[in-house]
Amino acid sequence: MSDAHAQIDNEVKSNDVVLFMKGTPQFPMCGFSGQVVQILNYVGVPYKGVNVLDDEGIRNGIKEYSNWPTIPQLYVKGEFVGGCDITREMFQSGELQQLLAEKGLPVTKPAA
Repeated sequence: MSDAHAQIDNEVKSNDVVLFMKGTPQFPMCGFSGQVVQILNYVGVPYKGVNVLDDEGIRNGIKEYSNWPTIPQLYVKGEFVGGCDITREMFQSGELQQLLAEKGLPVTKPAA
């Protein structure tokens, strides 16, 4: 296992909700990352953002780790949820809030 793979695995397993993104939650560096940040902030779930632009190994490694070609990537309780489009669709249908609640995570804005 590569060093980047070990770092990614540690982040995914040690954080209930983690978003691998371009930029930070306070300063997203791409529109797709920004959309997922807005969704997570709106539902009020605590999460960790990992800036893939800080480390080329993480940036490339996360794509191999999930077998998913794009960033951002959202993980909940160690499980890959998806990228921006999937997260947005799940949010709009209420599935994201339901998933978070089922996993025992605090959600301030549950599905309507």
